[in-house]
Amino acid sequence: MEARMKNPAAIIPAAMKPIMELMKAAQSQGLPQELLELVHLRVSQINGCSACVDSGLKSLRKLGESDERIGLVSAWRETPYYTDAERAALALAEASTRLADRADAVSDEVWDNAADHFDEKQLASILLMIAVTNLFNRLNAPVRQIAGSW
Repeated sequence: MEARMKNPAAIIPAAMKPIMELMKAAQSQGLPQELLELVHLRVSQINGCSACVDSGLKSLRKLGESDERIGLVSAWRETPYYTDAERAALALAEASTRLADRADAVSDEVWDNAADHFDEKQLASILLMIAVTNLFNRLNAPVRQIAGSW
């Protein structure tokens, strides 16, 4: 495997700083890092971004997450390994990533469930994590960024 080119944000360094600032902002509202990394991993799985799936898996391992929680995040609905709050965040991550899949991209049910578990700042944090992950996925996938190359 070989990347087509470097990540565009690496080629244009002025782009990397604001992206990383957004990531820091997403992580600044006191949510568990494990939850944000689960969201990052699930979004990256949906988008087929091997580099971000790889980094998400490694981050979750560093945080001490179990193999079951890491390996089964793509099947979170059918497994007992996630809290109700994590499930709400994962549902929001999926809907917010798959915007074109349905007319009402993020249904009231998905939104209301997330809002039952998180306050407005926490929801903003989760949405920023989803958005930044989607940004990285959309930079990495077209250039075929190689997993483990960051």
